[in-house]
Amino acid sequence: MLDRHLGPFLSHLEIVRHLSPHTINSYKRDLSSFFSFLKEKKDSWEEIQDHQVREFIASERRRGLNPRSLQRMLSSIRSFFNYLLDEEIIDTNPAADISSPKSAQLLPKALDTDLVKRLLDFKPQGDLEIRDKAMFELLYSSGLRLSELCGLDLGGVSIKERSCRVVGKGNKTRDLPIGEKAIQGLRDWLLVRKKISTDNNEALFLNKNGKRLSARSVQLRLERLSKKRGLPMVNPHMLRHSFASHILESSGDLRAVQEMLGHSDIGTTQIYTKLDFQHLSKVYDEAHPRAKTRKNK
Repeated sequence: MLDRHLGPFLSHLEIVRHLSPHTINSYKRDLSSFFSFLKEKKDSWEEIQDHQVREFIASERRRGLNPRSLQRMLSSIRSFFNYLLDEEIIDTNPAADISSPKSAQLLPKALDTDLVKRLLDFKPQGDLEIRDKAMFELLYSSGLRLSELCGLDLGGVSIKERSCRVVGKGNKTRDLPIGEKAIQGLRDWLLVRKKISTDNNEALFLNKNGKRLSARSVQLRLERLSKKRGLPMVNPHMLRHSFASHILESSGDLRAVQEMLGHSDIGTTQIYTKLDFQHLSKVYDEAHPRAKTRKNK
């Protein structure tokens, strides 16, 4: 029976592939579930066919597992049979040609303009809130990634040119415009920053000890602000997504949004057209006479 090869396979993962205990336990759980399925079906263990693997994945889908978990399970089964192939225990891998279930494409969560205004239109109380307002205005103004914001140096921002230069994925640099609200926030912060900076640190945003602000600190400060402003939990990515969807709704220029976000593939940016369609669908449902009739049924 195939399950007698599970122990040697798990040892192979640990000794040869140097996988973590957590990952090895995931393999063990996935394969144990597969073996239990085969036992319940009373299928032959001598020669597993692809239809048995497909039936198992289908049964797990009916049980409510999400596509990502199903992908992991299929990957575990495929790796196990590849190991048996290498050991010359079997002749073919029955999972080799089975396509992984596709994950549902999740649309970015974007705030509408009223919620952004509610989040960012506040009068800072103290130095840290002055810094926070500048950071979050800049995130929304220029669509920065969290890592790009934290990596910004003083020399990367030009108040005069109203622009910033960021280093994105793949060490690619891009120049981005900065809006008036963010410029004012930065002006206010730069005055405060002089009091905090102690060791010629070039980082644009500093913590209270004068060190470069970490990504986790930015996340926590934004969570704190959103709670204070009576909003659902907002994270930095939501401000980036909001920037992209609002620019696209106003301009319709997908290529420009692609450049500003720093996406190498326009297909990545095209997800924001779906956000725009959601907006159109809402308008249609609220305005079209036949939509109203359907809605009131």
